[in-house]
Amino acid sequence: MKHDEHSASSKPKVQKPGSAGVEEREEEVVHLDERAVGRAFRWSAMAFVGIVVLAAGVVWYAKRKPAKEAPRLTQITAPSAPVQAKTEMPSIQFRDITAESGIHFVHYNGAYGDKLLPETMGSGAAFFDFDNDGDQDLLLVNSADWPWHKRDGQKPPTMALYRNDGRGHFEDVTAGSGLDVSFYGMGVAVGDYDNDGKTDLFITAVGGNHLFHNEGNGKFKELSGPAGVGGSPKEWSTCAAWIDYDNDGKLDLFVGNYVRWSREIDQEVGYKLTGVGRAYGQPMNFEGTYPCLYHNEGNGTFKDVSAASGMQIKNPSTGVPTAKTLGVAPVDIDGDGFIDLIVANDTVQNFVFHNERNGTFKEIGGSSGIAFDSYGATRGAMGIDAARYRNDDALGVAIGNFANEMTALYVAQQNQLFFTDQAISEGIGPASRLLLKFGVFFFDYDLDGRLDLLTANGHLEEEITKIQKSQTYAQPAQLFWNTGASSGSTFMQVPAEKCGKDLFKPIVGRGCAYADIDGDGDLDVLLTQTGGAPLLLRNEQTTGNHWLRFKLVGNRANRDAHGAWIRVRQGSQTLQRQVMPARSYLSQSELPVTIGLGKSGVWDEIEITWPGGRIQKVSSARLDGLTMVEQMQ
Repeated sequence: MKHDEHSASSKPKVQKPGSAGVEEREEEVVHLDERAVGRAFRWSAMAFVGIVVLAAGVVWYAKRKPAKEAPRLTQITAPSAPVQAKTEMPSIQFRDITAESGIHFVHYNGAYGDKLLPETMGSGAAFFDFDNDGDQDLLLVNSADWPWHKRDGQKPPTMALYRNDGRGHFEDVTAGSGLDVSFYGMGVAVGDYDNDGKTDLFITAVGGNHLFHNEGNGKFKELSGPAGVGGSPKEWSTCAAWIDYDNDGKLDLFVGNYVRWSREIDQEVGYKLTGVGRAYGQPMNFEGTYPCLYHNEGNGTFKDVSAASGMQIKNPSTGVPTAKTLGVAPVDIDGDGFIDLIVANDTVQNFVFHNERNGTFKEIGGSSGIAFDSYGATRGAMGIDAARYRNDDALGVAIGNFANEMTALYVAQQNQLFFTDQAISEGIGPASRLLLKFGVFFFDYDLDGRLDLLTANGHLEEEITKIQKSQTYAQPAQLFWNTGASSGSTFMQVPAEKCGKDLFKPIVGRGCAYADIDGDGDLDVLLTQTGGAPLLLRNEQTTGNHWLRFKLVGNRANRDAHGAWIRVRQGSQTLQRQVMPARSYLSQSELPVTIGLGKSGVWDEIEITWPGGRIQKVSSARLDGLTMVEQMQ
């Protein structure tokens, strides 16, 4: 049977064309369903795998770290140096004649190891004609021993008064002059405060100031007490200037004070430098003070009008005095005939006292742009000077600042009471940054009719190199030549090969002043240093440039004509110079005014604007010589 089943099943089934049996059709359907399911399964599996792969790709893409883009290089163009005028810098030698001229003074600062702040600030000097012989004599201010630390058997140091013989040789005439007294001197101001024709002296100091009346015949008499300008024994006074702020014909007195200081305060501050130990403290660690203004009463006495005049500026946050004054530039900023005051303050904002013409001043340092640097920060301001160095109506104000701060050069804009610091664009900024600047003044050293700029430099701390390799205690002076460029920078730094190495001898520079000491028409330079000898440098220029020299005598104005302006018109430009000995740091330059004319030696017009605004024409002047101009009644 099995065999039969097998045989039966193995026989081929006969089908009619176009027809099929039921079983066969069912089997076919089953096979078709299996293939369809298989195909569907495979497609589903493939789709699933695709979805998984896609999902994984999405997750990977989302979590991947962005590929680093190829660096995009932006081309940066360095600031272009201002275009310099195509003109040749003159070669002019400044020769050190200190010893051969007869000056043997050495400044004494009283330092004995405690490192008290006044010891490093130095003292100033003044060129002035004390004996009315027409030559510029010299006063060198000195400091002294501290009352609690006097040297045994040593003669107390004093100021030094030197008489000039007219050829640049000096004789020490201090002994018996009345100036041979010892105190801790700082600055000096010269002026004829009683209009008797003889120049008097005011000396600032630590612990009270000193007024010396010129008695004639080389004698001076101290009248500080009777005159009422001695100040407080607790004050530390620095700069000073004789000015006639109310145009009454009598010189008043401005006195700058530095910080609230005493030996005890200094030791309490206890300033130290890493690797050095006890060091000279910075002024920001000491409280500020007020400057003083004294009105000349006309009878030999002065009235303290500091508060009434608006000089006492307080810190709005703390209510304490703000000023830490080291320099002052008296100048009529807006040409209204009344003298204003620009005050250089150390580590706090500078002041601009605008004369309100009613006996008071308004402090406008912030709105004028002079209070701070271009970024709104304060700087360590020391010496100061103001001049119209472009030979136009734009007033420039130069301020010597601390190390790693550029010398400031604020220049008046169309609004005469608004200034911007143009030190960089004018060519003195970067070159001046590294040094610590004290004295600064404008002067025309080559007599080409354009005012140049000089700074005296030196650090505070003897061992500064131990902590700042870029700094040294003794530092060279800097001289910037005025190119007269109408575009680009005005100043170019003068290298040693153009003026000699003597000018750039490293000293611990502080004050500086200028005068024509030998009557040859060009301006010679004196630099002082703390704890050392001064440097007297003879200007040996041989350019052949011509010059005019003026001495003014006031009648309605103060006799010395402080605050007057001399204007010499040459074609399209006007050379403007102010009569003002107060400039630089703790120092005074000569009263006569020298104006270079260049090679031509010609001018079109000369006029004097006296304090108060009266204008006087000068019909004739002596070329390459001195012209006396007396104010018309």
